[in-house]
Amino acid sequence: MCRKIAVVTGTRAEYGLLYLTMKEIQSDLNLKLQVIVTGMHLSHEFGSTWKDIVNDGFEIDSKVEMLLSSDSPAAIAKSVGLGTIGFADALEKLKPDILLVLGDRYEILSAVTTALFLKIPVAHLCGGESTEGAFDDSIRHAITKMSHLHFTEAEFYRERVIQMGESPDKVYFTGSPGIENIKRINFLNREELENSLDFRLLSPLFVVTYHPVTLEGRPEKHFRELLSALDAFCESCIVFTYPNSDTYGRIIIDMINDYVGRNQNRTKAFVSLGRERYLSLVKECDAVIGNSSSGLIEAPALGKPTVNLGNRQKGRLRTSSIIDCEETHQDIAKAIGLALSPEFIGAAKENKLLYESQEVSKRVKEILKSCDISSLLNKQFYEVNF
Repeated sequence: MCRKIAVVTGTRAEYGLLYLTMKEIQSDLNLKLQVIVTGMHLSHEFGSTWKDIVNDGFEIDSKVEMLLSSDSPAAIAKSVGLGTIGFADALEKLKPDILLVLGDRYEILSAVTTALFLKIPVAHLCGGESTEGAFDDSIRHAITKMSHLHFTEAEFYRERVIQMGESPDKVYFTGSPGIENIKRINFLNREELENSLDFRLLSPLFVVTYHPVTLEGRPEKHFRELLSALDAFCESCIVFTYPNSDTYGRIIIDMINDYVGRNQNRTKAFVSLGRERYLSLVKECDAVIGNSSSGLIEAPALGKPTVNLGNRQKGRLRTSSIIDCEETHQDIAKAIGLALSPEFIGAAKENKLLYESQEVSKRVKEILKSCDISSLLNKQFYEVNF
């Protein structure tokens, strides 16, 4: 009898990191992949990216609607409640043997909370990390404590998960799904990318992704500082990607659209680029700017400078190609200038990678396939001797 592995995905970025593991599970005759789609994937506003999942050859087994039209703090909290109700129906129907999730999103918190009560073991990718500027940090650690198998991106993160009381024999350092993507993807060249984006890519080329810093309130002030800094590089070409559906994310979307409307000759914004186009764009760009985790993981792997703003990614591992700066237009402009300097560009290409990526998806699949499910649910707190 095939072991059923249900994978939950709620955002474009998370799906990109899960894609190769989903393909591994799908191709194994001893496993049955179940795909549960939720969150931004089901929203027309955020590109209806569930269609990309279908186009990639996956069958969607369940859709869990949970996003409200508002992104206020209360609305996000209500979305978590709606998600819990929806996941109760989905998981009761599908009855997976293991639920596989990734990261720190509130959609995933709903799914894992539901699995806890339905006695479904949870396998968690990318635990043990830290993003001190967002409530995602607390969500990630809560998911860790409700999970039974753990797959981390770095040995440092594996040790942190064990420090949280998880048994070492259930915590695996498997490497970075994002870096594995880079090693296995077919990159578009610059001409192909321009045709796909319908946008001329001139230098200097910036890729800008800025998400709400959910522990710091409304984002207008800080994002306005970023836009002011970008004005100082009036010859630059800028590609914006929309933020996730976080608290007050629509404020940033409106500000992006207004800025692009005033600078149509050199800027363009995208709701979703997908794995291939996004990584190809980073490979071609001169700097990644914003506060996305891709600036700390994928950009360094591609040898590109990152200008990392504020506290959202505080606590993550860093390479020498990352420039941390305060969220003032003066500091941001100074950091961008440094990122564009020949010396820094050269150093970024030689930076030491902090993440491994050898057969991440295959290793995760094999563990899911061979683990003793009967031993997973009754967890004991592992005492670390300091």
